[in-house]
Parts: sequence; C-alpha cells; structure tokens
Amino acid sequence: MSYLGPAGVIAKKNEYFVPCINHFYKNPPQFVKGEMQYLFDSEGKKYLDFYAGVSVMNCGHSNPAIINPVIDQIQDLQHVCNIYLTENGVNLAEKLAEVTPGDLKRTFFVNSGTEANEGALLMAQLYTEAHEFIALDLGLHGRTQLTMSLTGIGMWRTTDTPNGGIHFARNPYFYRDGQGQTQEAFEDECVADVARLIRRRTSGKIAAMIVEPIQGNAGIVTPTPHYFKKLKALLEAHNILLIVDEVQTGFGRTGKMFAIENFGIVPDIMTVAKALGNGFPIGAYITTDKIAAAFTRPSASTLGGNPVSTMAGLSVLTYLEEAKLLENANARGEQLQNGLRELATRHSLIGDVRGLGLMVGAELVTDRKTLAPAADQVDVILEKMKDRGILVGKNGENRNVLAMQPPLVITEEDVAFFLQNLDEVLTEVES
Repeated sequence: MSYLGPAGVIAKKNEYFVPCINHFYKNPPQFVKGEMQYLFDSEGKKYLDFYAGVSVMNCGHSNPAIINPVIDQIQDLQHVCNIYLTENGVNLAEKLAEVTPGDLKRTFFVNSGTEANEGALLMAQLYTEAHEFIALDLGLHGRTQLTMSLTGIGMWRTTDTPNGGIHFARNPYFYRDGQGQTQEAFEDECVADVARLIRRRTSGKIAAMIVEPIQGNAGIVTPTPHYFKKLKALLEAHNILLIVDEVQTGFGRTGKMFAIENFGIVPDIMTVAKALGNGFPIGAYITTDKIAAAFTRPSASTLGGNPVSTMAGLSVLTYLEEAKLLENANARGEQLQNGLRELATRHSLIGDVRGLGLMVGAELVTDRKTLAPAADQVDVILEKMKDRGILVGKNGENRNVLAMQPPLVITEEDVAFFLQNLDEVLTEVES
C-alpha cells in the first residue's frame, strides 16, 4: 500500500484542518498500523508506544479481543440510536455498576470525555438546584464552553469569555507548592483554600466540585495520600457534590479500576471515556439512584451508547480482567518508577517522579533548587526517543513533564528497554 507520507499528510493538514490542531515532533512519522504496545509508520519502522494515544489504548492497539467482537457487531447492527431497544448498552451499564466504587449505578452514555463532563455538571445542577462550580488549578475537563471554562490551564482556555459562577481552588501540587512542609500540612492548606472559596467567593449555592484524581495535563500531578478524604468531608459538610473526572485515569491505568479508589473515597458522580472504548468513541457519566432521580425530563444522545462502542466497552472490561492488566499496571508501574528514581540519582534534569500504576510523570528541571522548568530539554528528549523507536508524551503547565502512560499490556522487557534508552538520551542531552 502506498501512503501520503509525513510531508503529504502535513500539507493536507495545513490546507484543510482548523489551524489550532498541531502535532508532536519536528520530524513526525505517519502511523499506519498498530499491534498491542507497538505502532508502525509508513516506512515500516516499529515504535514502542509509551503514551497509548493519551491513555486511550489500555488494552493495546488492534487487540483482537477488542476488535473482533466489534467487527461482528458492525456486521449485525451498527446504529439505531438509544431511543430504540438494543442490548449492549444496558449490559455495559450493568457491568459499570459492578466495577465502579460504592453505590454508583446509573449511567448516561455519550461520545467523549468532554460530553461526559458536561452531562455530569448538568446532572449536579438538576439534583442540587444550584449553579456554581469549583474546579482545581491546572485541571482540564474538555473542549465545550462550560468544560473549557472549568479548565485551569491557560493554554487550553481558548475562549476569552468563560462562563461565570466558576471558582478555582489550589491544586495539591506537592512538588512545586509544598516544599518545606509535611504532606499533612500541605493537604490541610489545600483543603482550607477550598473552604475559603466557599466562604468568600461563592453564593453558597454550589452544585459541585469537579476534580481529576491525578491531573494528567497538569503534569501527572498526584495528590498526597489523604487530600481527597479531607476534601470530601468538607464538601459533604456544605452539601456540595463531588464529580471525579476519570477520563484519563480510568480502567486500570493506576493499578485500580479507577484512580479515585487509591484514595479511599466514593464520588457522587464519575465521568469516563478514553480507555473504555480502547480507540472507539464512547463516554459516560455514572451516578447514584438518588442523584439520577432528578433527571426525568426527556433527553437522548444520537450516538451515545450505540451498539458498536458499547460492544467495545464490554470487550475492554472483559479483557482487563482476563489479561490481569490491573496487576500488570501495578508491577510495571513499580518497575518504571523505581527505574526513573534510579536515573534521577545520575541525571540532575529529573526533578521529580510521581504517579500511580502506569500513569507516571517525570518533571524535568534545569535547577533542583529553583525548579526552573526544562521545557526545551523535554522537546529534545521526545525527538531523540522517537528516533530510537519510543513514543513518550509531554505535559505540564510549563510543558516540562515527560508523561509515561503506555498500554497496560507492556512487558518487563519493554520497561527495561525504555529506561535504558532514556538513560542514554539523558546523557546525550545533559552533555
């Protein structure tokens, strides 16, 4: 098969795409094939994917266990809209009720994480009859007007007229903001900041607070252990719902089915997308019987919960269990973090290593005292790793965090290969 090649794709992209859409790398490859933890470009070069399409391909690229049932479903029934009766959607909703924490039970299916968050925010307003929201600094929740207004990263807030009634609280970024403090004291300060917002900045009629259990685009910002328990207690005291955005962190990514389970609390509403479809578009919010009962006026989603995407979701949940991917995420995540911390003893660029399971970030700095971001070095490292056949992500407010979110099917050998090459690339960059 002949391909356009990178230059041809870029030429058409520049001609026909809205110009806001950019790409990684100075010399980007064109990907044409995927096989579990590997991608292949138009010239046949093989890459170890350590980003999984931004935490999407948890079960691996073109995994037969996912795509074969989907192909069968497409051949039988592709679409009728959820105003008609089909089986996959209700079966997936039943399965989600089984795997989500606590008494989360009722699902509304949509097509993306943005839609899931938008729907969850509406659900909170309907239940509480309140309309203000609290979000965290450096959070990212979507591309619609409301979810973008709740996003706390300036580069992703492309509207200069955000929605009102939204308040931002300090995020639990211990590495940058908790220097010289104990974790307990830092947690208390962050929760106190939310209390200050409630008291001083709002009407007191707050529908919900929305949070990511680990802030992906912020730079894999991982809360200290007891932050969420303290936060949930405060919100409950003020009758404020907690919406947990598991769009990046869900479905085994952190070694638990959902990242919030690592922190010992149950949200009032949870949103999911990305890995639930393993490449097929699907999103959902899940809530309790009590909260869901407030949404009775007619609604639907033309493609939400369609037979094809929900078959993908059912196949994902089956494969996660049968292939023991949560266990692998824990084992390989421990190997990866231990390896990165060992590299940090020899490479001063690595300022911090954080995360859970296979959602790991390494923040690069040019000075460990001032924490000056090493954004330029991150770009060079990404390019050099790509040239060696390894794909790594980057994120953070300053774009100085290496993001490692590989498919959960990676092996011990894959992690060792990654660490060896990163060691060599860091040596090249530091010299």
